[in-house]
Amino acid sequence: MKPGIEFRNITKAYTDKGALAVKGISFTVPKGTLTTLLGPSGCGKTTTLRMIAGLESPTGGEIWIDGANVTTMSAADRHVSLVFQNYALFPHMRIVDNVAYGLVVAGVGAASIAQRVEAALTTVGLTGYGGRWPGELSGGQQQRVALARALVLEPAVLLFDEPLSNLDARLRRQMRDEIRALQQRLQLTVAYVTHDQSEALAVSDQIIVMRDGLIAQAGSPADLYERPNSEFVAGFMGEALLLPGRVTIGGDVRLGPLKWRAPKSMPAGAVKVAVRPEAWRVGDAGEFGLAAQVLKSTYLGGFYEYTLATEIGELFVVCPHVDRPRRQQEAVSLGMHGRGISLVVN
Repeated sequence: MKPGIEFRNITKAYTDKGALAVKGISFTVPKGTLTTLLGPSGCGKTTTLRMIAGLESPTGGEIWIDGANVTTMSAADRHVSLVFQNYALFPHMRIVDNVAYGLVVAGVGAASIAQRVEAALTTVGLTGYGGRWPGELSGGQQQRVALARALVLEPAVLLFDEPLSNLDARLRRQMRDEIRALQQRLQLTVAYVTHDQSEALAVSDQIIVMRDGLIAQAGSPADLYERPNSEFVAGFMGEALLLPGRVTIGGDVRLGPLKWRAPKSMPAGAVKVAVRPEAWRVGDAGEFGLAAQVLKSTYLGGFYEYTLATEIGELFVVCPHVDRPRRQQEAVSLGMHGRGISLVVN
């Protein structure tokens, strides 16, 4: 696939002798795909997004968009649109004028503006809302207006900066699905910043996890969730408990009394075993290899959450068997499913 965005050894320092906010990173966003920049506060993800947009200039390296070197181009010349976290709508302008604003500034003719604004509002499901004021719309509708305002410019690259953080949980799920469906339907090249792991997993073709201005790991959502390359990525990509284990010379992984075959490429020695809460199997006492006692049981509709005491430590477990609830202080046993377990050598 052709590159939509390329970072080539990009660095960013905010003062001549200051610490680097971004430390020589390189990555590619293939054209027509969505890449999420994910990481904790201060990791450099927003600075990276602002450099794509042209709102920040790199200290070193090159930025390419659609095959053109845009490193020294202004934001206005990059053919990039940015959807802000706070929507940035003009409260004194009706929706149609908010969406049309960029076209008016660019000097596009009135007839073309009217046609393109109507098409953009239709694309985001707001047909007939053009005459309303921003204050008359819900948060989700305001987010759609901000998206329409970005799409109407027909950008080569669309950027999102924490676009769903101001919405409640139900609207976040709805809007993330709508953004993903729209991106796929229109084959947009998108860079998307969030600190929410579930959001990143739901919308991305590629996830780039950043830490301290560097790329900790990049890959597909499945790669990062199921095959993290470090303790940091394992712990950051969803909930995972890191437990001390060992790979034997014979090629087995041992975690307390539990044993299974290690990947062929894994050398013998100490490892950290990253175990997702859903990786455990809960059975009656003696059914599986690890004895446990229920310390806490929480019913959450479609599953139970358990906190269990075991010889390898206190474990957090998610169990889908709501027809067989486990009582506090009940003796149970734990085994493992094939998925949700990864080995990390640090």
